[in-house]
Amino acid sequence: MPPVITVQHLTKRYGSFVAVDDISFAVQQGEIFGIVGPNGAGKTSAVETIMGLRWPFEGTVRVLEMDPHQQRKELAERIGIQLQEAELPHRLKVWELMELFSGFYRKSIPYPPLLETWGIWEKRNSRFEELSGGQKQRVFIALSLLNDPEVVFLDELTTGLDPQARKQTWAMVEQIRAQGKTVVLVTHFMEEAQTLCDRVAIIDGGKIIALDTPQGLLNSIDGQSGLMIENSPEMDMALLQALPTVERVELSNGVVSIYGNADNLVSSVVLALEQHRIPMRNLRTVQPSLDDVFITLTGKALRD
Repeated sequence: MPPVITVQHLTKRYGSFVAVDDISFAVQQGEIFGIVGPNGAGKTSAVETIMGLRWPFEGTVRVLEMDPHQQRKELAERIGIQLQEAELPHRLKVWELMELFSGFYRKSIPYPPLLETWGIWEKRNSRFEELSGGQKQRVFIALSLLNDPEVVFLDELTTGLDPQARKQTWAMVEQIRAQGKTVVLVTHFMEEAQTLCDRVAIIDGGKIIALDTPQGLLNSIDGQSGLMIENSPEMDMALLQALPTVERVELSNGVVSIYGNADNLVSSVVLALEQHRIPMRNLRTVQPSLDDVFITLTGKALRD
């Protein structure tokens, strides 16, 4: 099947400033495709251009084999959008918002099942301003699905949410894909992309600096695994450093961090500590992340 989205040499300028610099990629049907990078990297400019909300631009964009600018109205009937800076009338009730947005489409699906699916049916008579952050995001998702879209664009969906609401929202994104839809997820949270996405394009300075599956990106760097243990008077740093599986040992803020690339790193450390009767308190493992990939590729922290 042809790609759902094809982007070739997309460039977007604001005067002399180049926000999106000659990027190309394709999104396949049914995948969650992540566009990630720090704030100001060009993610939103790229996606809003792809959706047909920004123009002019250089290059070629096709969504569902349509030109998002020449066929904007036709495309709007087949895609769902949740924008980063979206706002809704605060005093409208949830059911009123659903009724209002249903009227924007030639064909829409009944909204009560949507509200039930996303856990906000009981809030249908509440004003938008009365909802929590997580409940508001559920409303935005429900609104983006009113036209039963084939492709759903989610831009910084979990910004400002607490950890519990963020995890609940991740489950909702997976549920959207389970319904057979394609999802384009824009985020600056690398953990979010690593958890949800089938493939990830990392953007920095308007350019795509890497594009692969999360595991492929992790395999592209020499990231070390490790484990962390609460320090104790019995801890023998020299013993740990002498283990053939260990490459370095660090002590900071009462926590001993042990790193290496060997597959049996954890088991060898645990066995050595047990043999010498050294207590292991609050042990946890550490794995490379997409944050490490970004730092390796750019030499700077993700949120700089």
